[in-house]
Amino acid sequence: MSEVYDLSKMLEEIIEDEKVSTSGNRKVSQNEIKTMLLERQRTAGRVDDCTQIPVGKALIQEGLISQEQLDAALHLQASKGGKIGSLLIEMGFISDDDFLRVLSKKTDTQGVNLLESDVSEDLLNLLPFRIMEKYRVIPYDVDGRTLSLAMENPGNKAAMHEVEFLTGKTVHPLLASSYQMDLALQHMQERGGKCFSGLEIQQGLRAPMTILTLLEHLAQSEGSDLLITVGAPPTLKILGQFVRADMPCVTSAQCVAYAKALMNDDQWDKFLAEKSFHFASEYKQAGRFRVSAYTQRGSISLAIRRIPESLPSAEVLGLPSWLVQLVRRPQGLILITGPAGHGKSTTLRALLSTVNESRGCNIVTLEDPIEHVYRSDKSNINQRELGSDAISFSGGLTEICRHAPDIVVLGEIRGEEEFEMALDAAAGGHLVLSTLMAANATSALENMVNRCPLHRQGLIQQQLADLLLVVFSQCLLPGKDGRSLVLAHEKLVSSNRVRNYIRENKLAQIRAQVPTESEDFASFDVSLGRLVREDKIALEAALALAEQPESLHEGRRRG
Repeated sequence: MSEVYDLSKMLEEIIEDEKVSTSGNRKVSQNEIKTMLLERQRTAGRVDDCTQIPVGKALIQEGLISQEQLDAALHLQASKGGKIGSLLIEMGFISDDDFLRVLSKKTDTQGVNLLESDVSEDLLNLLPFRIMEKYRVIPYDVDGRTLSLAMENPGNKAAMHEVEFLTGKTVHPLLASSYQMDLALQHMQERGGKCFSGLEIQQGLRAPMTILTLLEHLAQSEGSDLLITVGAPPTLKILGQFVRADMPCVTSAQCVAYAKALMNDDQWDKFLAEKSFHFASEYKQAGRFRVSAYTQRGSISLAIRRIPESLPSAEVLGLPSWLVQLVRRPQGLILITGPAGHGKSTTLRALLSTVNESRGCNIVTLEDPIEHVYRSDKSNINQRELGSDAISFSGGLTEICRHAPDIVVLGEIRGEEEFEMALDAAAGGHLVLSTLMAANATSALENMVNRCPLHRQGLIQQQLADLLLVVFSQCLLPGKDGRSLVLAHEKLVSSNRVRNYIRENKLAQIRAQVPTESEDFASFDVSLGRLVREDKIALEAALALAEQPESLHEGRRRG
């Protein structure tokens, strides 16, 4: 066997005369050492590090990943490092076996799946763990004087020479992916370098809790949301407060597993293509949930909203009776507005349930996705989901208006197109209910009008003035008892004054009035003052939201 040099050690021992003795008979110059070191670095590089672009292109050519998926993995690699193959596997873009097959083909080396292998202690004893860790190799099998060696880089001649020297056997290289080598070496290190089981590694990869277990936990806790992101434990949102689950931080691979478990194959493909996907899932053991899956910094995050099976009544929610009466109107537009996560959809469902229980109507909804599933009572309720029942919002709403609806329910208005079509539906003789994200009632209308093309804003303002019934803006505050959320609201009800303000684009003037309640307008400050006087919320919570905080202090003194 030829002599093997430890080049790193040799460089450290270079003396002033640029000579180093490697044996009693021979001296090697510094330049020779540098040349040898460069060659060693070239051959010792990891396969999917030094050839990541060719490997990525090969995966694309094989139809295993898309260019967008490769770009996402490269973006993640730039931010947190790591090997491109490992990142592609962790992100769920490619399987271990497919990646190994492409690498084997590229390097013309037989591949081996470490996660489906067990290596005996006798085999592991052939090499010190420090050597396995240094060269990222694992003894895999032995046949006489031939040692099959699982290697991250089968082209690493220095590794093979040292293994041959230590074992006295001829090395037959086998290719192992960097992702599996990472897992295998970590597994062995935790067990003193003398134990290796692919089955145990697979079991260790399983999340401490399945997604179904987490959903059941969310339902039992009466929390509203479950948030899953890489680098933090699963987090519940209970009464507006974050509560960390008692489990380790979620890894990228676990996030992929959770997302895959929630989606079917078509949904997963759509998510990979669009990087964001919103849908509803239902489980007999846990209930129904709205899921928002999205990518951030190349990894997957999940925001899951629990949809209660039973709907609280309008009275239990604290909705005013005048709002409930407005859903009896035959035509017009009712908008429920407020920040995200403050109960807009729950209010909309409560109003719809009131109609369903009290009178006969044909109700058609267009939702993205369908959240609560209604049962027809006195009314017929037909629920259409964007994507599965309707290709687009505009097409879906056009079709709805041909289905002889009395009431049209739009899950959420997100842009000017939806807003204008909602107005058109109301102008067609229907009662239209929808939600809209906005800070307050007046800004909801101003923002939507201002989004429309300038040449159409006058017409939109005229339609809005004629068709609007009410803008009901709401937010949820922690109750003083610490065990509940309390509804605060603002109203903007259609009246001659309000209609004129809308036509003249002067809604800001109505907010400038002293915060007292009138038939057509009452700001959040009015509702907040009432809740403070009724001892339902703390003054500090009200002041944080108040538009004119001094009015709350004055109202409290008068109270």
